[in-house]
Amino acid sequence: MIRLAANLSMLFQEHAFLDRFAAAADAGFTGVEYLFPYAHSPEALRTALNENGVEQVLFNLPPGDWEAGERGLASLPGREAEFRDAVIEGLRYAAHLDCPRVHAMAGLLPKDADSEVREAHHATYLANLRYAAGEAAKAGRDLLIEPINTRDMPGYFLSRQDQAVAVLEAVGADNLRLQFDLYHCQIMEGDLIRHLERLLPHIGHVQIAGVPERHEPDIGEVHYPAVLERLAALDYRGWVGCEYRPAADTRDGLGWGRDYGLQP
Repeated sequence: MIRLAANLSMLFQEHAFLDRFAAAADAGFTGVEYLFPYAHSPEALRTALNENGVEQVLFNLPPGDWEAGERGLASLPGREAEFRDAVIEGLRYAAHLDCPRVHAMAGLLPKDADSEVREAHHATYLANLRYAAGEAAKAGRDLLIEPINTRDMPGYFLSRQDQAVAVLEAVGADNLRLQFDLYHCQIMEGDLIRHLERLLPHIGHVQIAGVPERHEPDIGEVHYPAVLERLAALDYRGWVGCEYRPAADTRDGLGWGRDYGLQP
């Protein structure tokens, strides 16, 4: 069974953020995710979840200075103390929201990074993920890493599935899992169904969007009915996050999801 979660950072932008929980529930979503919760108190977010009967399924740890272009801290040498503070803050929110998983963004490589710089980022990444996975395990949470395409996010440290799997294996934590975003994978590597089949034991969360414009899943080059049918046949038990930018009004574009319980 495919369980869809609305990404409230992208969907229902016709509404103020705290009103998007109700809009998502009214459209048939039973779970929600978003980039960051930190602009709102955990109490306000908990109330929005409770009042609308939806589950919090995912959000990101604090990413550094997002407005200045930072895209995570986990691989950045010299920022280890800040990353540890981000882990503590993210897990504090996860406890309030009963969110079972959080995503640690890797961060950006410097322009023209040479092999020595890349090795330093890799070593920092592994050490930070070992710490974060340990803290998440104490809190009963999973920690996720996500390859992100370098067209949308040039210089992102983690961009390919095999790289992510090598990191998972090097860290060796049972609660460190793969956030498998089909949009990013299609842009970087394609062959989505075979990737799902091969990577399923590592996958803790799935996200979808149309390619190449990141609109609704029924717009673009990916035939999502076949992909989601295969995902269900693989007995995937997690959530599928709808992390796309609606081409127009969010509700008007939900026709693709009728077979999965959505109500356009």
